[in-house]
Amino acid sequence: MKKFYLATFFILTTLFHSSTYSSSHSCSHEPVTPTTTPIKHLVIIFQENRSFDHYFGTYPFAENNPGETPFLPRRGTPTVNGLAGGIVNNNQNLAAPFRLTPFQGANDPNDPVHKYTNLQTALDSGMLDQFVQANGISCTPPSIVMGYYDGNTVTALWNYAQYFTLSDNYHSTNIGASSVGVLNLVSGQVHGVTPPSLPNLISQGTLINDVDPFFDKCSGSPTCQLSGINVGNLLNDKGVTWGFFQGGFADCSASHIGPEGAVIDYIPHHNAFQYYASTSNPDHLPPSSLSMVGKTDQANHLYDIDVFWAAADIGNVPSVVILRAPAYQDGHPGHSTPMLEQQFLAETVNRLQKLPQWKDMAIIIAYDDSGGWYDHEMPPIVNQSQIPNDNLTAPGHVGNNPPFGGYQGRPAYGYRLPYLLISPWAKENFVDNTLIDQTSILRFIEDNWNLGRIGNFSFDELAAPIVQMFDFKKRKLRYLFLDPKTGRIIFNSQNSFKL
Repeated sequence: MKKFYLATFFILTTLFHSSTYSSSHSCSHEPVTPTTTPIKHLVIIFQENRSFDHYFGTYPFAENNPGETPFLPRRGTPTVNGLAGGIVNNNQNLAAPFRLTPFQGANDPNDPVHKYTNLQTALDSGMLDQFVQANGISCTPPSIVMGYYDGNTVTALWNYAQYFTLSDNYHSTNIGASSVGVLNLVSGQVHGVTPPSLPNLISQGTLINDVDPFFDKCSGSPTCQLSGINVGNLLNDKGVTWGFFQGGFADCSASHIGPEGAVIDYIPHHNAFQYYASTSNPDHLPPSSLSMVGKTDQANHLYDIDVFWAAADIGNVPSVVILRAPAYQDGHPGHSTPMLEQQFLAETVNRLQKLPQWKDMAIIIAYDDSGGWYDHEMPPIVNQSQIPNDNLTAPGHVGNNPPFGGYQGRPAYGYRLPYLLISPWAKENFVDNTLIDQTSILRFIEDNWNLGRIGNFSFDELAAPIVQMFDFKKRKLRYLFLDPKTGRIIFNSQNSFKL
């Protein structure tokens, strides 16, 4: 049986490998960096603007209407904290949650409002009844913010949950938009901003909404920069290889067709490291060679996503990798769709599983903010704030207590978001209920490579771990290849052999 799985796998990797690069891999001479777990390579695929209920609210049950991609859960699949009947039928919003079809998943251009104040207003002191009025005002109809997809649309994500690990309690660290989310992923800190004030964007030295990074030739106006350090600095200090790879980084004018026409691939405010002088690549310089990818040279660890695959094909996969899709595939409503996002996710995870490093790799698919979509779970408020833009418990207030470190404008936690762990070491068909946030991923990097903490009241100090999603006593070299167009399973080596 073991020989059968190996033979089938190698046949399939030849058939399914992208034609962009050769499928051959040279011998890897990567340095072995000590880790506290068996994970030697962490790949974070950081996507855009979807709430947990919006993608997983009815998991694992899909409607399976005629003509839609079918989804049938495995026997024994656990349920999630999702849209149970009472939440739907007794909802106090202007509209009840309702199912969006695969056709809408391929074509819907609606982009709900997801700014700092609106996101708080929708929560309405925990009553969660203002989503249509606060976030739906940019949509046609406004009630679309109450919509959710199921396994007939986001089929790939549901299939990954079937064979690996899903969290139903992963939150954005702070209430805020994309810039806030990606900065918390890499530093747990959105305070220390220059300039210290921009109306509705920066308040008391804290970034609360999207502003482009100062150290980026592709940024628009206004811009800002951050003081302090991020995980890139910690990784450099310990000599751990790493890279941030983003679609369109090599050419800021490159574009693809999205739901409403051409979409520029590169979005500056999605690149967290460009806010810091120490980890920026302002002129988007390429690496001096593929062998230097992950190491410090003129690229300073920031690359186009194509560089990742070119380096991987010569056996060079950095220890810590953050992948950001080109905008038309990043899932952000308005310039992307769930179907375009699924294509990127399935193609990426398929290719990652074909790498020699798969045996000691963990892939995390996580999101930066809720995008304004409805989620029925009130976030636990572990950090309060009192700036004029706040509006959760009262105008100008997220509670009345002093904030963590004295830094205003960082209310925590934010909305629940989708989160998947895909790895030979991941628990299988498992739903984790532990309260985690974006800095839980940061904390895993810090702990796994013995980096220490960011300091200066980074939220990594409060973050819960993610190690409970792994089973480090058993490793299965299992493979799950999905069709990028439909998300259906092409090949599944379930019950595969142990290494």
